[in-house]
Amino acid sequence: MEGDPTLQLRVFDLNCWAIRYLSKRRQERVQLIGDMLRREGFDLVLLQEVWSEQDYSDLKAKLRGCYPFSHCFRSGVIGSGLCVFSKFPILDTLLYQYSLNGYPYMLQHGDWFCGKSVGLVPAWGSRLLCPTPSRQLHAEYCREKDAYLPHRLVQAWELAQFIRHTSKAADVVLLGGDLNMHPEDVGIRLLRGWTGLRDAFTEATRFEGCKDGCTLVPSNCFTVKTELLPFPLGIRIDYILYKAVSRFTVKCEELKTTMGTAPGADIPLSDHEAVMATLHIQRQGRAAGAALDTAELALADVVTEARTEVDVGLQAAQRQRYSTGRMAVLALLLLLLQAVAALGTLAGLAAEQPFPKLSFSLLAFLAVGVLLLATGLHLFHTIEVKMLQGTEEQMRMALRVLRERP
Repeated sequence: MEGDPTLQLRVFDLNCWAIRYLSKRRQERVQLIGDMLRREGFDLVLLQEVWSEQDYSDLKAKLRGCYPFSHCFRSGVIGSGLCVFSKFPILDTLLYQYSLNGYPYMLQHGDWFCGKSVGLVPAWGSRLLCPTPSRQLHAEYCREKDAYLPHRLVQAWELAQFIRHTSKAADVVLLGGDLNMHPEDVGIRLLRGWTGLRDAFTEATRFEGCKDGCTLVPSNCFTVKTELLPFPLGIRIDYILYKAVSRFTVKCEELKTTMGTAPGADIPLSDHEAVMATLHIQRQGRAAGAALDTAELALADVVTEARTEVDVGLQAAQRQRYSTGRMAVLALLLLLLQAVAALGTLAGLAAEQPFPKLSFSLLAFLAVGVLLLATGLHLFHTIEVKMLQGTEEQMRMALRVLRERP
């Protein structure tokens, strides 16, 4: 038991920023990523924003010798962008697509079309069952007026629930990816508090890389410098989180981030810095249990804060639902008035057509278009309201349980 050998697990995580036709020097960077992964020989590789099937196929072909097991998670219109490469056998896979993921009419952001998800890969190695979710949450486009905060909190809550309910039979849980949240944000505090996950950056014995572990830094030639003006050192939004569930202990011996350009190249691997963790896993004499290691009073405060933000989003969604519903009703009334006028003309009740036929037809087409658009948006915001209400209810139930515990 106590004398069992320590298992070393080296984990690599990177948001590849490989958007076809849009990302700068995408194919060249994908090749550099493959070269680095083949050279370093990690045990587990978690990649996000690999949107092109061809890029995934190229990586799979290049890494087949050193990472014999891999999987790409597919969802949404253009895919989830999540893929995993592993030295250990992948026992199974599971994809959960978040119930809320932005707005389809926000074309400039595009999160809704990619179907942000969490992918679960239970891997087995050296008598160790290790479910490894890889995920990406909705991006934060404006920190001062973050219209997507309620959606991101719903995603964080669903991710936390997903981990709690899928990790009960596991030995160790690893979570890696681009969370699009700062370490002090309510979403990351909710995720860590509700699951008991530890942050590899704060737990690491040794750290090497960008100051404060930042993964989006101004010195990277691909980052948008204006977005990082409030953060001269950069921001940390990419994480490797972990916890032991059964008779094991996990310790992060070393954490690194990439810095500057890739070896032998004049560009970095991505607009994000990669995160690399070396974990030491050892069996212990008694079960560690799955209890939360965060003080329950503090956790209750975090859940309350998250619930408040979700409620703000719920009220905004209800207003949007009302506005789009009213627009649909007005468009329908306009169509009915036109239909009555047309029937009156056909029945001979009116001497002549009150409007020119072309204008009448254009107005009818406009009314139909507005009706269809408003109806679609009304249905979308109705679903949004239902999802926010469901999450708020779950959080309220969780708060009641936390407060009733002796």
